Amino acid sequence: MDFPASKYVIVKAEILPPVYLKVLQAKKMLADGEVASATQAARLCGVSRSAYYKYKDAVFESAEVGGESTVTIEAKLTDNAGVLSNVMNEIYRAGANVLSINQSAPMGGTATVSIVVRIARMVIAAEELVSRVRAIPGVKTAALS
Repeated sequence: MDFPASKYVIVKAEILPPVYLKVLQAKKMLADGEVASATQAARLCGVSRSAYYKYKDAVFESAEVGGESTVTIEAKLTDNAGVLSNVMNEIYRAGANVLSINQSAPMGGTATVSIVVRIARMVIAAEELVSRVRAIPGVKTAALS
């Protein structure tokens, strides 16, 4: 069976090589503000910087909330009226249900937002949703985390 490069699969953590778990741990430390840099997170987790950067955008945790699958979308948005609203509308059109939103105060004209969405009833793949979010004017970056 051939899988497209953008296809996601869910794998039990216990069978993964340790480097992937260390990268996930480093990403969590960065997201939680426990460390100031990716270099520091990588060092504390026992993974090389190059391995961290190689895998950081390719591995993320799957979560379950109330028995249903969720994903987290991390995005950087310009500080302009309507940008977050347009992102939320795109999520709605995809059939996803927003469970939580966490937005930082804008600094330098950019705000970081983390949106947890339930994907059980989505009509498109999660990676397609992120691609559509990236195309919204005012969205600087968007990724699954």
